[in-house]
Amino acid sequence: MNKKRMKKLPRLLFAAPCSGSGKTVITCGILKILQRRKISCVSFKCGPDYIDPLFHQYVLGIPGYNLDSFFLSPKQVSDLFEEKVKGADMAIFEGVMGYYDGVAGITTHASAYEIAQITKTPVILIVDGKKSSLSLAATVKGFLEYKPDSRICGVILNRTSPMMAERMRPCLEELGIRLYGTLPCCEEAEWESRYLGLTLPKEQLRLQEKMDALADRLEPYLDVEGLLDLAETAPPVHRISNPSFSDDMKKKEIRNIAIARDEAFCFYYQENLELLERNGWKLIPFSPLHDKHLPCAGISAILLGGGYPEVYARTLSENKAMLSELQIAQRQGIKFLAECGGFLYLHETLEGIDGVSYPMVGLIRAKGYRTERLSRFGYIILLDKDGRRIARAHEFHYWDSTMPGEDLQAVKPLSTKGWECMYVTDQMIAGFPHLYYGSNPEWILEFLG
Repeated sequence: MNKKRMKKLPRLLFAAPCSGSGKTVITCGILKILQRRKISCVSFKCGPDYIDPLFHQYVLGIPGYNLDSFFLSPKQVSDLFEEKVKGADMAIFEGVMGYYDGVAGITTHASAYEIAQITKTPVILIVDGKKSSLSLAATVKGFLEYKPDSRICGVILNRTSPMMAERMRPCLEELGIRLYGTLPCCEEAEWESRYLGLTLPKEQLRLQEKMDALADRLEPYLDVEGLLDLAETAPPVHRISNPSFSDDMKKKEIRNIAIARDEAFCFYYQENLELLERNGWKLIPFSPLHDKHLPCAGISAILLGGGYPEVYARTLSENKAMLSELQIAQRQGIKFLAECGGFLYLHETLEGIDGVSYPMVGLIRAKGYRTERLSRFGYIILLDKDGRRIARAHEFHYWDSTMPGEDLQAVKPLSTKGWECMYVTDQMIAGFPHLYYGSNPEWILEFLG
């Protein structure tokens, strides 16, 4: 039986009109400020993004989580949220894309707005003020009025001077919300990016120094006390001591699963990893880039997540010892779970970012190659050949395969689009889709079992 008790949990969700408005930078700056004040925070990313939670983790030193109402039902989202805030003083959410942007681009389903509704969280709209002034008030007014229960309570202006922010204050606050501050244009807020978004924290030059400088720059222009007061207005939540999110999981015999974790393979949902751990799987990290051998004897499965193998294609190819170990593991019957970048790594060859094709593991008789645009993007529902729903997933990749698999059918929600994808055998689940295990844990656990 779930043991629940109501407890105050201050929380805020930082959203924006569109991607590129500065959500991640300002969210991380605020997390750093709260950390300096000894406020214990847990962070969440709305939607399916892998990279932004890595920046939250870089600041806080603990994993961030995804809250996604396409992958999970509203109750499951609520249960996951309530489970992960145990012991925290405060929760910070970062929105996805534009605040109301959801499934199929024409609904609010799985939007940051929907997560704010489910978790009953006050929202701060981050608005990029560069190259505009009074029009910002029109933008904010539109977001406030598009839904009568928008939950938007305040605004932070990005790339806006303190002088202009103060001139804008009455124009914004006459709309019935509060201006909580501004971040001026500054070097500390300029983070490196590539085609999938921000480059990884380890790749950012002097990131720790930039984080500290960002907090120094942001704090004088931010009404931190006002934000804390607003966070306190959020209603109490249940603190679940025995979460229903995992009630159906049974403790099993411990087995080892090797998980690729390095610069090339780093896209994992923390919820997926914890689901495996709850079900008796010990995660043992290894690096296909740097290690010559799999981590230890007694490996029952290998997990190859997404990431940037194309950026490191030459180094991966030159690590012949690891390629050989993975080939031997396949012949020994060890099971493989490979998603997107991990799937490309299992190909015969992979075109690197330098345009050269390099030999890879060779378990997939196909070639990975670069495209000039997103090959496929967005949420999908995976069906088997009989039309039964297998799992929910997400795709986002600029590389493609000459043989992406045909064992499952990917169906776009609210669309007639679909395509064949993935390799599903007794020994391998591999393909471009990033799977969310919680959408059908029995499928993954049965495969591994």
